[in-house]
Amino acid sequence: MSIPSLIDYQLPVSGEYPLSKVKWKINVNSAALLIHDMQEYFLDYYDRDSQLIRQVIQNISELKQWCKQNNIPVFYTAQPAIQADDDRQLLNDMWGPGITAHPERKQIVAQLTPEDNDKVLDKWRYSAFFRSNLKQQLAEQHRNQLIICGVYAHIGVLQTAADAFMNGIQPFVVSDAVADFSRDDHLYALRYVQRNLGMASELTQIIQ
Repeated sequence: MSIPSLIDYQLPVSGEYPLSKVKWKINVNSAALLIHDMQEYFLDYYDRDSQLIRQVIQNISELKQWCKQNNIPVFYTAQPAIQADDDRQLLNDMWGPGITAHPERKQIVAQLTPEDNDKVLDKWRYSAFFRSNLKQQLAEQHRNQLIICGVYAHIGVLQTAADAFMNGIQPFVVSDAVADFSRDDHLYALRYVQRNLGMASELTQIIQ
């Protein structure tokens, strides 16, 4: 009923998932970055010395730096430390109390601490768009592309990408700046994005 203990795996590479049906390219004047659920609580399920998470954090850090250099706005999602049952609803059935049982682990990992001009969105469901004003903030800044990184690829990252697509916002999932329960789950998410709703790109394809 809770997140399982997670083990390291080798990050997928582009040849392991199909080419996208679309050929969108990131425009620095149209894009925003979303760093999804990189809270200590969610990363605690990996080994303390996880090489996978170290690499993903490093890749997200490089991606954020590139976004800052190009004046691309940066958003974060973070679940509130305390969530009433009325707020969690079916999440309790699926995952138990979640972060509410460990409110001391609510912080975003230190290496990715939000800066003063970053926006942190309260996260209530898998998708970053649920009960947030992310869509409105993107519209106000004339941003119709969303670069997505973080955890977990086949749950919140994928659902956020799907919501972006359905709201007319082009989603770009950074394939080596997300992590998942397993390599199979990771590949599932990337394949789904490529086949149905967006682009999965490696970090070097974005910041080159």
